[in-house]
Amino acid sequence: MSVPNGCFFGLPYSVEDAKLVFLPVPWDVTTSYGEGAAQGPQAILEASVQLDWYDFDVPNAWKIPLATLGIDAAILAENGRMRAIAKQVIAHLERGGAVDDPAIASSLAKVNQACADVNAWVYTQSKNYLEQGKLVAIVGGDHSVPLGLMQSLGQQYENYGILQIDAHADLRPAYEGFTYSHASIMDNALKIPQISRLVQVGIRDVCEAEIDRVKGDRRIVMFDDWQLKHNTYEGINWATQCQEIISHLPDRVYISFDIDGLNPSYCPHTGTPVPGGLEFNESLYLMRSLVRAGKTIIGFDICEVAPGEPADQWDGNVGARILYKLACLTELMNH
Repeated sequence: MSVPNGCFFGLPYSVEDAKLVFLPVPWDVTTSYGEGAAQGPQAILEASVQLDWYDFDVPNAWKIPLATLGIDAAILAENGRMRAIAKQVIAHLERGGAVDDPAIASSLAKVNQACADVNAWVYTQSKNYLEQGKLVAIVGGDHSVPLGLMQSLGQQYENYGILQIDAHADLRPAYEGFTYSHASIMDNALKIPQISRLVQVGIRDVCEAEIDRVKGDRRIVMFDDWQLKHNTYEGINWATQCQEIISHLPDRVYISFDIDGLNPSYCPHTGTPVPGGLEFNESLYLMRSLVRAGKTIIGFDICEVAPGEPADQWDGNVGARILYKLACLTELMNH
């Protein structure tokens, strides 16, 4: 067990010396079901110190200089204020109100501006460290928070692809009137011209409009959970399916890992859990296969981890292990 020092996994490295910087974003303002993802970075931080540093893929993984930026108290406080306003908007819609009702126009504008400000902050932070030659990883927060990093990566690379592990397609434009909703992250990401491909894995809760979007946009390839399981039941092994998934990705890949892409037994307190999903080791195998295929991971996020009761660190524990594996594999391909 590591000694808690304010850094993920208790690692001793400074931001100046780091090759990869963890950027926590404690924000879940637009959450449409269960809240709590804003506490995800803290939950992962607290659970991470009981993780052993040995990694089966990366020798001497503990020597990789991974640094942690502090959880911004001002953003967390603003999240609380804006979340209260967003809940009023959501309650209005649940009562049958419309998104364009004048009664909620001011509230909606406040929330959208606050989310835009957080995106801009993430963009500025990310751009700063990318320009120093460092890699950046977002620790959410809900799934809206990595957009600024995706945008800054678009300034660094002519093109790249996204591997999205998720229960949801997240292709809804301005869901519930929120321009930067957690349910709209991939709709917003696809506005970045440098993103050439979006490969979605584990999707199992999706609306008809999103399916139409997938069918109508050649950049999007969806491997829904139903088809993945059907293939398995028909005798197509996971290794073969991973090869097919990876074949659709370009050389440079950003991994966007929504924890609800996993079977909810691993993330019972996430905001919108859905039965089914990937097993923990299936997700790790997919990411390891990506590296074995020679793809370069240029950044990643892990989002929608939400803690349970104080004594229940399971969600944070799983999130910490996903975070460490992603960091190790990213460094392996950038060494």
